[in-house]
Amino acid sequence: MDSAEVAVMLNGTQLSFVGQEAESIPGIIGRKYGKVTTRLDLSYNQLRSLNGLYSFEKLEELILDNNQLGDDMDFPEMPHVHTLTLNKNKIVSLDVILDKLSKNLPSLKYLSMLSNQACPNELSFSHRDEEDYQRYRYYVLYRLPKLTFLDSRPVKQDERDEAQRVGAHMKIMAPSDEELISNTADSLESTESLKYTPLPSNSITAGDHKGTFGRCRYVYYGKQSEGNRFIRNNEL
Repeated sequence: MDSAEVAVMLNGTQLSFVGQEAESIPGIIGRKYGKVTTRLDLSYNQLRSLNGLYSFEKLEELILDNNQLGDDMDFPEMPHVHTLTLNKNKIVSLDVILDKLSKNLPSLKYLSMLSNQACPNELSFSHRDEEDYQRYRYYVLYRLPKLTFLDSRPVKQDERDEAQRVGAHMKIMAPSDEELISNTADSLESTESLKYTPLPSNSITAGDHKGTFGRCRYVYYGKQSEGNRFIRNNEL
C-alpha cells in the first residue's frame, strides 16, 4: 500500500495529510478522495507546489499552514473554496498572491496569511507596527471585498467601508530578509567610515586650530521669562 495513502485521515468529507514532510501533494490522494473532499488539511509539510489540488473539485476549505509555499505557487480554479489559511509560508509579494486569489477563488470569505513577509504583522516582524498592519488590511479588503474574516479577526462594516475609500493607496512594500540584512550592514559600514568633525577641512590638522572666547551680557524681558531668575534687580 502507498505510504501516502497510509498517512491520510478521512473523516466524512474532511481529509487530513499532515506532518509528512511532503514537497508536493501525492497524486493518489487526489485520485482516490478528490471527488468527495470538501475540507483538506495539508499543514506541517514542506509543500512548494499545489499541482495536486486540481483533482479536488468540491473543495470548500483549504488549510496550508506551515509549508514552504512562495510567490510561484499556482492555484487551480476552485469556485467553492470559502476558507483558506496560508499562515507561516514563504509569501513575499502581496500583489502576486492577491491576483491569484481574486482570479481563482471567487467565493473566498476567510483568509489568513500571518507569519509571511507579505503580511506585516507586528507580532511576527519587529520592524512592523499596528499602522503597517492596518494599511495591509485595507489593501487586502480593497482587493478582496467579499472577505468577512482576515487573519486573526473579523471584518467590520466600518473597516470595509474605509477599505473601499482608501484601500487603493494602502499598498505595503515588504522588504525581504536579505534586503533588511544588507541595508543594516550598509548603514553600519557608513557609520564606521564617517569621520565627522565640526571644524573646516583646512583646520583639522593638530596645532592649527583657532578659536575665540569672550563674555556676553544677556538681558531677558517679560515677567514669565525663565531668564528672569538670573537677572539682578538693578537690571530690571
